Amino acid sequence: MTNTKNKAKQLLRDSGLRTTAPRLAVLGQLLRADGPLSHSEVLNRMGETDWDPATIYRNLVKLRKAGLAVIASRAEGIDRYALAGKREDEHRHPHFLCDDCGKLACLPVEITLSKGVKDAWTSSIANAMIQLRGECPDCVQPENQR
Repeated sequence: MTNTKNKAKQLLRDSGLRTTAPRLAVLGQLLRADGPLSHSEVLNRMGETDWDPATIYRNLVKLRKAGLAVIASRAEGIDRYALAGKREDEHRHPHFLCDDCGKLACLPVEITLSKGVKDAWTSSIANAMIQLRGECPDCVQPENQR
């Protein structure tokens, strides 16, 4: 926990943002997440706090504007945030939204389209959000194997 908090403080300092308790908490959730998180998912992970949902949302937006977070997915019209990488295109990979459990997962790079293809669609595809839907591996397994 302390490692995450220290990393969050350093990221905020490096970006020029003030270090506030809600901002640290939101950034900490993004640091610990294994995939993009919606505003509601951040709230659920934080549990009971003294901060209202609007404060958490404003901090997600502030982190995005400062370049610390990106909107990695807009599946079903819901912005899902992830920690920004060192490269601008680092989070440009497909995501999978499970229709059963609602989890959004980052898919392996091997599933992406070939970057070697050059045609009229190349720049459009490179900037597109690729989102697949269906049942995730956990939900596909029969009940007795979970």
